[in-house]
Amino acid sequence: MERWEESLKRARSAARAAEGQTDATSRKYASGQAKFGSTYAVESTGGEGKAEPEPLTVSGAMALAKGALENVTVKLVGEVSEVSNKAGYKAVYFTVKDQKASLPCMMWLNRYRACGVELDVGALVELTGRFTLYAPKGRMNFDVFSVSLAGEGNLRMQVANLARKLYVEGLTDEARKRPVPANIQVVGLVTSPRGDAVHDVLRTLRRRWPLARVLVAGVPVEGARAPQELVRGIDCVSRAGAEAVLLVRGGGSYEDLMPFNDEGLARAIAACPVPVVTGIGHEPDTTIADLVADVRASTPTGAAEAVSPSSAELSGNLVARARAIHDGLIRRLDRSRVAVDRVATRPVFKDSSYLLGTDMQTIDFLSERLVRTEPARIARERDSVDALAARLARALPANTERNRVELASLTVRMRAAGAGIAQRDEARLETLSGRLASQGKSLVAPFAHEVGLAASRLNDLSPLAVIARGYAIARTDDGAVVKNIGQAPVGSKVAVQVSDGTLSCTVDAAAPATDVASK
Repeated sequence: MERWEESLKRARSAARAAEGQTDATSRKYASGQAKFGSTYAVESTGGEGKAEPEPLTVSGAMALAKGALENVTVKLVGEVSEVSNKAGYKAVYFTVKDQKASLPCMMWLNRYRACGVELDVGALVELTGRFTLYAPKGRMNFDVFSVSLAGEGNLRMQVANLARKLYVEGLTDEARKRPVPANIQVVGLVTSPRGDAVHDVLRTLRRRWPLARVLVAGVPVEGARAPQELVRGIDCVSRAGAEAVLLVRGGGSYEDLMPFNDEGLARAIAACPVPVVTGIGHEPDTTIADLVADVRASTPTGAAEAVSPSSAELSGNLVARARAIHDGLIRRLDRSRVAVDRVATRPVFKDSSYLLGTDMQTIDFLSERLVRTEPARIARERDSVDALAARLARALPANTERNRVELASLTVRMRAAGAGIAQRDEARLETLSGRLASQGKSLVAPFAHEVGLAASRLNDLSPLAVIARGYAIARTDDGAVVKNIGQAPVGSKVAVQVSDGTLSCTVDAAAPATDVASK
């Protein structure tokens, strides 16, 4: 409200100056009108010798006024009270007013668009133009050549244009902005060293986060050189190792905050290697620096709170985390206890034979099969070996004798044939002798190898080999192998075969396997 009243005061001063300019123009117009009027007035001499001007037509009078008004260019200041900018119109129609008068205005669209000003109701504008008459309706308008926002309004227009430019470049995009690191150790502070803002920030940091080290860059925050100094301050504290930069100042008028609407400062904030937090003015104040900054706080105190954790908040976080760790450990121990109990109830941990029982039964079954089948198999293999040995014994002498007889016959024939035949067939005879010798060996070798394998296999499968290792076989009177104590009751006779003979024994007592193990 105070800024608006100041703007109105400046507007009234400008209006009074314009009124003075208009009064001078009116006097000039009055003299011109008298001179201009004498051009069209026709004097006539009456009976008494007096000259009377002839009356003008309405269009003539309007043309006279229009020509006089359009020769005067006026600059004025007023508040926009209504605006009509409809599609299809060739001009924008609006009204400006002050406390005592209102003035209808029109501005051709090409001029309006070239000015780059958006007219809104309530805006304080500065107009340059001339008065003109619309003869068909007899209405007077102010033909506007140029329009600009007056006083603070012009500054706001400049700031709005810069904000749109930076938005198009993406400098105000939320996705570009960086979060403030937690538990900052070094804080950079760029502000005036003589204002209240620096004390508010230091007091807040000392209260909330006394561990932080503050790097203060004292710079002017008002004046023509303030933007350049603010840029230098940001660069200094960031180079000195600040993890975040606070850019703050106290409240003030819109003009006082203009250094923070500087384009160079905005680009320096965007290019800063660490997050920048602004706290400029009061809650309603928003500057270009606020739009570009990573975090915007409403006041310097709020900016200090944005980079410093509260001691109560830290204590609460630590307590919450300790509770969460404790609860997590308790839940993990409970889950582990339940898992251990579940594993302990499994049969394999309760009965040792559960895991090996099947294998042990398989061994017993295979042992029984071995004892039952191997003697008959060994006997069959022995008969087969004996048959092969007999065949070999019969085959070798007969083959050898046959070959010897054939050889003797051939020798006789050779001697009878004479020396010529002997010489001719000597090589053949030697070849046949070698074949005869090798044939005898080849006939014997396969049988010898087969006999050796059978004998080795028979020896491996023989129960006698098992007995030779220290075992014994107990048999009943009918020759059945004793497999359990039920087959040999007390008082019965059994034959126990050992490696070098057989023992005739009488059963005096019988004990189950568990009792034997315990004894």
